[in-house]
Amino acid sequence: MNQEERFAFVAEWYDPNASLFRRYELLYYPTDGSVEMYDMKNRCKFLNRTKYEDLNFKDLFVGNRITIFSRHLNLVDYADQYTSRMLGSSKERTLALLKPDVALRLGEIIDMIIHSGFTITKAKMMKLTRGEAMDLHADHQSKPYYNELLEFITSGPVVAMEILGDDAIGRWKQLLGPANSVVARTDAPNTIRGRFGSDSIRNVAHGPDSFASAASELELFFPSNGGRGPTGTAAYTHCTCCVIKPHAIKEGVAGKIIKAILDGGFDISALQMFYMDRANSEEFYAIYKGVVAEYSEMVVELCSGPCIALEIRQIDPEKVFRDYCGPSDPEIARYLRPGTLRARFGKNKIQNAVHCTDLPEDGLLEVQVTKKKDSDPWEGQAAISHALNGRNCDV
Repeated sequence: MNQEERFAFVAEWYDPNASLFRRYELLYYPTDGSVEMYDMKNRCKFLNRTKYEDLNFKDLFVGNRITIFSRHLNLVDYADQYTSRMLGSSKERTLALLKPDVALRLGEIIDMIIHSGFTITKAKMMKLTRGEAMDLHADHQSKPYYNELLEFITSGPVVAMEILGDDAIGRWKQLLGPANSVVARTDAPNTIRGRFGSDSIRNVAHGPDSFASAASELELFFPSNGGRGPTGTAAYTHCTCCVIKPHAIKEGVAGKIIKAILDGGFDISALQMFYMDRANSEEFYAIYKGVVAEYSEMVVELCSGPCIALEIRQIDPEKVFRDYCGPSDPEIARYLRPGTLRARFGKNKIQNAVHCTDLPEDGLLEVQVTKKKDSDPWEGQAAISHALNGRNCDV
C-alpha cells in the first residue's frame, strides 16, 4: 500500500431527530488507520482526517455496520471503482435459526458460529406461531414428517440470527452438518448437528439452501419494511437483564459469556442484539450520572457497537445474578471473586463485559427507561425493549 492509498465507501446514518437517513462518503487510510467523512448532500467536509483505532480494516465491506465516534454507519456501497475492485468480496447473509432443542447449548453454538468466521449482525429470541412455522417450512409440506416438524419448531423459543461472511450460505450449511443428526455424528462429528443433535427433526439448527431462500427467510424473521416479525419471548416478571457490552462482542466472547450464564444455573428467557445511540445510552445510564466518575466513558462504550440484551431468570432462588456478574472493576473481581463474569471476561471498569441492575428496586424503572417504539429502521437502535421491554425487571 502506498502512502496515499485510501478506500472510499458510501455510508448511511439514520438521524433519529430528523427521522431521515443521511449519507456520507467515508474515506479510510490503511497506512495509519485514519478516517475522513464528507456530507454528500451538503457537499462539505463532515469529519477531518482522524486516526480511529477502533475501526478494523477487515470490517470494511458493503453491507456491514460500523461505528465511528458513537455514530452507527451502514456501508451501503463502494464510492469508487478502485475500492470496489480491491475490496469487493463474496460476502453473503444467511439465516442461522437455532431450534427449541438448543437449550443449554446456546452459548456453545454461538461461539462456534463466531469462531468459524461469521459475523452476527442481528439476533433475537422468538416464539413462532403455527402459521409462521408453515411459512418457514413451506417446502416440506408434502413430507410425512411435516406435522411433527411444525409441532417441534413451535414447541419453544427459537433464536434467529442474521450471519454474514464469505460464502455464508454454503459455509453455514457445512458447519451445520447432515440434516439427520445420527448420520452427522458418524460422518461429520465436529459439526453442530453431529455434536448436539438428536435426530432429523430435533437437529438443533436450520440454514437456508440458496440465496433466494436466505433472503426470504431473513425477511420472515427480520422484516425490512419496519414490521416486527415473530413475537419476542420476554416474560417481564421474576427476571433481570444482562447487557453484553460492545467490546465483548468485538472480542468474540459473547458465546462464552452466554455459556457461563447458563452454566451458572440461570435461564435466558429472551435475547436481542441492538444498537444504542448516544442519547439513549445517556438515558440508559441516567441513574449513574453524577454518582459514578466513569459515567461519560460508560456511555461512550455502550454506544460504540452492537450490544446483546438478555432477560435472565433465576432458577435457583439462592443465586443472585448481580453477584454472579461480580464487582464492577474486573481487577477487583479477579482478586476477590475470580469465577464471576467480569473477572473472567472484563478488561477494566468501563469494558467490564456486562451490565446488570445494581439495585433490585430499580428494575421496573429501568425497564421503562428504554422502552421505545420498535418501528426504528435500525432494528432497535433505541430500544432494548423490542425483545426485552427494556433493561431490567428485578421483581
